[in-house]
Amino acid sequence: MILALLAVFLLPLAVRATLHAAGAAPKSWRDADWSSIGSLPPAAEHPDARVLVLSGQTGGWKGVVAVHSWIVVKERGARSWSRFDVVGWGNPVRLNGWAPDGRWYGNPPLVVADVSGDAAQALIPRIREAVRTYRWADAGDYRVWPGPNSNTFVASVLRAVPELGVALPANAIGRDFRPGPYVGSSDSRTGIEASAFGVIGVKAGWVEGVEVNLLGLVAGLDLRHPALKLPGWGRIGLDPAPAAVAAGGGDGVPRAAAN
Repeated sequence: MILALLAVFLLPLAVRATLHAAGAAPKSWRDADWSSIGSLPPAAEHPDARVLVLSGQTGGWKGVVAVHSWIVVKERGARSWSRFDVVGWGNPVRLNGWAPDGRWYGNPPLVVADVSGDAAQALIPRIREAVRTYRWADAGDYRVWPGPNSNTFVASVLRAVPELGVALPANAIGRDFRPGPYVGSSDSRTGIEASAFGVIGVKAGWVEGVEVNLLGLVAGLDLRHPALKLPGWGRIGLDPAPAAVAAGGGDGVPRAAAN
């Protein structure tokens, strides 16, 4: 059992760390590219409502094990995008600190969810309320590990709006943080979860797949879109399309989702 745990949790990290050390990652945040990747049009040219959940590999040695996640929304007819992040300095919750589709530490973001049209318009008020009432929004609340951090923030919004039907990447360390032991529904409400402070736990669900959490590192299987989940890597397998909801529908329920 010990050898199996070492193989599943430590070997992927060792490989990831080796590749990271051999790469050309920026040496500091000052050297990194934080610019837009150009995937989103100006808000004025996109009249439909839209919701995106994005995630980008973070920098320094944190980049070996973790990503940073954020949320972007735009109401129907709005003239600007609203990007919400949590960061570790000053007041944690930030509005429009970076381009909505900006690189994070030079790394292009992964789209975790992309909802548009009537579905997005119906979900945005609940997303904004979840952001407004985020529990750890005061200076000093942020903790890199085990949380609350940027991924804790986005996970709390996903719990408030389970209709999005997505889970953050397995290497979004901090996503499972809660201020105590928890046994109950998974974030998407499609399964069950047991966790202690987000440091150790297990979960099984249609959206989340099967996961084992050890010290915030996650290993498991994505059942819906077959793939392995490995510490430091997130997922290795079929690359699912992000949750994309066509404009229209009217009932505010996403028609498709991806983990």
